[in-house]
Amino acid sequence: MQVAVVQQASDLEPEVNRVRLAELAPHDTDLVVFPEAFARDFGEAGSDVSAYAEPSDGAFASEVGRVADDRGTTVVAGMFERSDDPARPFNTLVVRGAVSADYRKVHLYDSFGYRESDRLTAGPLSDPPGGSLVKVGGFTLGLMTCYDLRFPELARLLVAAGAEVLVVPAAWVAGPRKVDHWRTLLRARAIENTVFVVGAAQPAPRYSGHSMVVDPLGEVLCEAGEGNEVLGATLDRDVLEEARRTNPSLANRRL
Repeated sequence: MQVAVVQQASDLEPEVNRVRLAELAPHDTDLVVFPEAFARDFGEAGSDVSAYAEPSDGAFASEVGRVADDRGTTVVAGMFERSDDPARPFNTLVVRGAVSADYRKVHLYDSFGYRESDRLTAGPLSDPPGGSLVKVGGFTLGLMTCYDLRFPELARLLVAAGAEVLVVPAAWVAGPRKVDHWRTLLRARAIENTVFVVGAAQPAPRYSGHSMVVDPLGEVLCEAGEGNEVLGATLDRDVLEEARRTNPSLANRRL
């Protein structure tokens, strides 16, 4: 499976970001992953983003679908989606193309001095969370968003349900040790679950950048720096199967 990872800052103007979908999504890929909140940036910490919430068939998701169809690929991108609470939308990943799904972020970023739950609604809990598993390019993908990465039980839940690739769009806020945390956690989720991990981050200076693709034994296949960048990687099923023969930790589980 050919994967493209788009590390690009989202604008405060939604129309700019809709235009960028077509500008940045490459041809000849099976999967294109944009960051969290690509439809419109969060703005200043604690900002009210409810005015920028859209339905899952609104302008942004429709453009994601149009670009996916035009490129003959599947696109994943983050947006704010209307919820039952008009003041607190969902933080949603829309998937359009070979498959259509919407994953609503389960773990809101109430950490490092932030309170995402003051402005957003957490996605409903289920096993696995709704919209979090999709099939693309012969692989089963498990979707996670940013802070979800810090919860290994969610990754394992997805893998137990069949995920072979974890896809993690993020707006990983910059700060001391944050790049190290991001890189370590992406590799840890790959190693402990023997899966590929695709992390698509927003760039510095506000966020941490360093989007990357990691193989099932923790090898970094590609990694961005701090700025805007588009990465490409090939996910090979033979690599997945060999990793699981070498380290059969999933088969060896006792709990």
